[in-house]
Amino acid sequence: MKRQIGKYWRPFAAILGLILIAGAVSAYILTNQRLRFPFISDQPVRMYAEMENAQAVTPGQGQTVQIAGVKIGDIGELKLRNGRALVALDIEPKYKDYIHTDARASLRPRTGLKDMYVQVYPGSNDAPLAKKNFTIPIGRTTTDVDLDEILQSFDADTRDYLQLFINGAGKGLKGRGQDLAEVFRRFEPTFRDLARVQKAVAQEKAALRTTINSLAKVTSQLNKRPQELTGLVDASAATFEAFASEDQNLRSTVRQLPGTLEQATQTLAEVQPFADQLGPTARKLIPVFNALERANASTRTLGREATPIVRDQIRPFVRQSRPLVRDLRPAAQGLNRTFPDLVRTVKVLNTFFNLLGYNDKGREGPAVKDRDEGYLFWLAWTSHQATNLINIDDANGPMRPIFLTGTCTTLVKLVQDRPELEFGMALSPLLANLCNNPSTSSINLPLQRKMTRAAEKARDDG
Repeated sequence: MKRQIGKYWRPFAAILGLILIAGAVSAYILTNQRLRFPFISDQPVRMYAEMENAQAVTPGQGQTVQIAGVKIGDIGELKLRNGRALVALDIEPKYKDYIHTDARASLRPRTGLKDMYVQVYPGSNDAPLAKKNFTIPIGRTTTDVDLDEILQSFDADTRDYLQLFINGAGKGLKGRGQDLAEVFRRFEPTFRDLARVQKAVAQEKAALRTTINSLAKVTSQLNKRPQELTGLVDASAATFEAFASEDQNLRSTVRQLPGTLEQATQTLAEVQPFADQLGPTARKLIPVFNALERANASTRTLGREATPIVRDQIRPFVRQSRPLVRDLRPAAQGLNRTFPDLVRTVKVLNTFFNLLGYNDKGREGPAVKDRDEGYLFWLAWTSHQATNLINIDDANGPMRPIFLTGTCTTLVKLVQDRPELEFGMALSPLLANLCNNPSTSSINLPLQRKMTRAAEKARDDG
């Protein structure tokens, strides 16, 4: 055996390769045919949807279960329970947490050949998650409606009229396929808006029921008051007649509307850069407004404390000061007219003082020789040098000594005629001492005695 394999190893290897390739292809085909391999593939979570009928549902033919167009599983099997179809939904394990107990399901065709799939609406997050073997009740499921079911609801005459209408439409639209497609294309936004309206109406079922009920009550009340209803109709007719009489004005307004809209469009386009800047600015102001509430709360204490002060003190003071303010108004107006001149004067003085105080590099110069001292420095320097030039200080002080000469008779006569000299210079003691000398004395005796006594007293005192 080994010798034969060694001899024909190439054909043997080719056979093994073909077997492996066949196995891989078989596994790929079985995987795409939704065959789950034991111990390898995870088992799906089975749930059920109860429906009135399950036309064209064929398990094992790749019919899927979807949420928002995304496949989440396959249709497993089909059962009959209590006269209703029970469709098994094999949900992939990774999608099992998407379905809640208030979920809804709809059976929809993917193509015109009735290739069906189940569209699941997961439900709200407030409801608990659905567990294994959970069944969506028939009240929350819908099925596909075939055309024959619609036709069966018509009587014979209606079906005949419908047949005539379809035949006439076929003849009228013969060769107009492109025009019909263009009409449908133009109506696409309308259909899309109608779909939104219908979706919103479907979500507001309770409000719609309340509206219809209220409308019925209003209609019942109107039936009880026909005269008032007649008056309302007459008033509406008069209103519409007034609108009709303004036909020319309305046309003029409508003619001006395109230009207005065009100008509005241009204005909005020009304002767009401002809006682009305003948007980030407004977003940055959001924290400020959020903090404003806290700031207002912080100032409430101040407001409560300041309210009595403003009410009981500041407000009476303002009321009492109003007459004075009215009297001061003419003077204040004149002062206001004077202030411009005063401001210009102060500006001139400020410029003068800045000129005196200007000191270019007076403190920042790297060396004394680089400094350029200002006018204040040189004024102080000039004052100092002038003082040095005229200063005659000595041991007795800065005053220049005064020498007074004369005979005793002249000095005594001077003292008698000018008493302020006696007060300022204290000459009496000096004259008494000097004029006691017989050779120099020429003073009369009373004055001499008076001076002598003054000198003795000064000597005793001092």
